[in-house]
Amino acid sequence: MKTKQLFASLLLMAYGLGTAQADYTLNLMEGVTSISKDVYGLHMLVLWVCVFIGIVVFGAMFYSIYFHRKSRGHQALNFHESTKVEIIWTIIPAVILILLAIPATKVMLAMDDIRDSEMTVKVTGWQWKWEYEYLDSGIRFFSSLDEASNKARQLNSGIDPRTVPHYLLEVDKPLVVPINTKIHFLFTAADVIHSWWVPELGWKKDTIPGFINDAWTSVEKAGTYRGQCTELCGKDHGFMPIVVIAMEKADYEKWVIEQKGEVVAKAAAAEQDWTQEDLIAKGEKVYANNCASCHMADGAGMAGTFPAITASAVVTGDLNAQVDLLLKGKGMMPAFGQMLDPVDFAAVTTFIRNGLGNAVGDSIQPAAVKTLQAAIPEIVYDDE
Repeated sequence: MKTKQLFASLLLMAYGLGTAQADYTLNLMEGVTSISKDVYGLHMLVLWVCVFIGIVVFGAMFYSIYFHRKSRGHQALNFHESTKVEIIWTIIPAVILILLAIPATKVMLAMDDIRDSEMTVKVTGWQWKWEYEYLDSGIRFFSSLDEASNKARQLNSGIDPRTVPHYLLEVDKPLVVPINTKIHFLFTAADVIHSWWVPELGWKKDTIPGFINDAWTSVEKAGTYRGQCTELCGKDHGFMPIVVIAMEKADYEKWVIEQKGEVVAKAAAAEQDWTQEDLIAKGEKVYANNCASCHMADGAGMAGTFPAITASAVVTGDLNAQVDLLLKGKGMMPAFGQMLDPVDFAAVTTFIRNGLGNAVGDSIQPAAVKTLQAAIPEIVYDDE
């Protein structure tokens, strides 16, 4: 069966059909952006040049071996090298490389041409999620592995991953962009190096702490496009997928209005006084999406690697010390001060102190968390 699949892929590629449409493809996908199509076209050009060279070289070898074999009476000749031949087979490859360098240089220059961009999105890599900030509209949110995949991947979850749609390739909040719009991306990271990659866009970019990379895209076709982090960034590297939804411009404008409404609603919620019961109920969901992968769903942790939440001296101790730890992070534990909004931060703090076998009895309000978050220094970037 595998042999049949291989030959089917080779035939599809030979006929120019070996793209994402084929089940057993060996070729690159063409993508949905002008840059991705340019990259695909450059790839096909180089591929066919290599195929032609291979046919000529191996054809000459096989012809010589077959028609000048000893069994046909041919005798090996003794001769010295030819200076002219040496010059010719040095010049010809050099000319081929120069000719290929011309379209390759054009594509590389086009990939870095961010002029005339119509909007800008900043992408920040975190352990282990993505932060998106629309600098032109003030929208900002984190994109994490979706709840269904997150539950299925847990140790001893009992869930068959094959029953989860788009397992490990779905998120709770996708990046939404308008089609036929030149979008300037800024890439950085808050902790370690990550790499943002969506195959249909035609490129990938590293996100590096304290440094800014940039790229651009213009999606030509509405749809959902999925990718992943491609830099080994730690324990949950395989659990920070990327989902991009490209919309018609009218639908995108409606989405922007909805997101701005959510920003206002979250700001209002952060100023309200929450009951301990409501904080615990909300905090349970926040814990499942942000903490359970390390500290386990029941708070038991992993011996020697991740400490238990249940009966933890930190969790059952001074509230201010625990809040400071969550804000700033420590070791493999990320800093949640910039990752969670005030309500979610207050909720998960209250939950772990009054759930998972703990019963401290206290809580913290979102308004207090908001004040503490405002004092966190901003990340400094170097774009040189």
